[in-house]
Amino acid sequence: MTRAVLAEHVSEARLWSRLSDLAAIGATPKGGVCRLALTPEDGAARVTLAGWAKARGFSVSEDAIGNLYVRREGTDPSLAPVMTGSHLDTQPTGGRFDGVYGVLAGFEVLEALDDAGVQTRRAVEVVGWMNEEGARFQPGCMGSGVFAGAMPLAEMLAVADKQGATVGEAIAALPKIGPTRDFGFPVHAYVEAHIEQGPRLEAAGDTIGIVTGIQGARWFAVEITGSEAHAGTTPRAQRKDALMAALDGIQALRALMTDPDDQVRFTVGRMEVFPGSPNTVPGKVFYTIDFRHPDAATVQRLGDLVVPTLEAAAGPCAISVRETFTGPPVAFDPLVVDQVAAATKALGYAHHALPSGANHDAKFMARRCPTGMIFIPCLGGVSHNEAESATPADCVAGARVLAETLLALAQS
Repeated sequence: MTRAVLAEHVSEARLWSRLSDLAAIGATPKGGVCRLALTPEDGAARVTLAGWAKARGFSVSEDAIGNLYVRREGTDPSLAPVMTGSHLDTQPTGGRFDGVYGVLAGFEVLEALDDAGVQTRRAVEVVGWMNEEGARFQPGCMGSGVFAGAMPLAEMLAVADKQGATVGEAIAALPKIGPTRDFGFPVHAYVEAHIEQGPRLEAAGDTIGIVTGIQGARWFAVEITGSEAHAGTTPRAQRKDALMAALDGIQALRALMTDPDDQVRFTVGRMEVFPGSPNTVPGKVFYTIDFRHPDAATVQRLGDLVVPTLEAAAGPCAISVRETFTGPPVAFDPLVVDQVAAATKALGYAHHALPSGANHDAKFMARRCPTGMIFIPCLGGVSHNEAESATPADCVAGARVLAETLLALAQS
């Protein structure tokens, strides 16, 4: 079968319809989706996908951390499968495409292979990774992290949300939709399709991003302790204002992280001020730092400067800085990157190569097997937002590139 014939069986209308169907599960009034990991909404999305799969005759299974697998068998069961997918969970005010697009693009490939009557040597599997977002349970990428051996299963099952419910309890409460599968099975290659979540493809007028890797990240939790005091009577020289110390430290880091090429990503995404009274000098502040860069040496150098920079800005306050996550940059395997490039060029889509600024499950899968990603544009580069948007034409283009990539890998 030629690539053109297979591409014709990847249906824009069917993919768009399925995206709309899942967007209705956890839909928000502003057109987004709230479908946190292991909630009833997440369970309903899993049941819906499993129903579509079983109607096609595909097998469905789960594992102990809540990952969901849909498998289309190959002609040689002794061979390791080719895998694709992403995640079904969203941010609390998330969009309609982040994660779920990769799952449904993969499922569309299975349907297209069926419709075209193609038998692959290797099985092709679609996976819905559990808790990629990390919105309800931390850390994110939990399902792929456990699968890849980067996170201990028992430790992750014991993680609790803000209400005290654990991952293990939440998994047990989900509808059972397939047999339980063991971890550790071999994977020949993994390819993940995703919206870019940034503006570069749209700005270039390109349809496909050939993803070369994922930039490195270091995250920190900062706690500053000062002393509460009366806002109207305490002179500046006698204050131990935790908020002012926090702001001085953040400003110093902002200056440190500014680069002319605008490749550094520095974010303070969460801040809590105590006691939170309008007329009391803050005695304690907690905030987080998210720092990312594609170059390993830069990640090391700037990350190592975070603690001394904050300590120098703390003034009379005490400061505690804890590094909560360290992830070096990941370069994807040429086996997959080159295959994505070949498929993109064969189908004639405008494209360019780029690294991913966001973390994805592919980052952990790269530890286990040759891995790559395919990006499509999203409007304005907006993601983690109810306004997140992609076009049907771009969605099907990414699915067609994914189909050709998976077909080549599955016949190898």
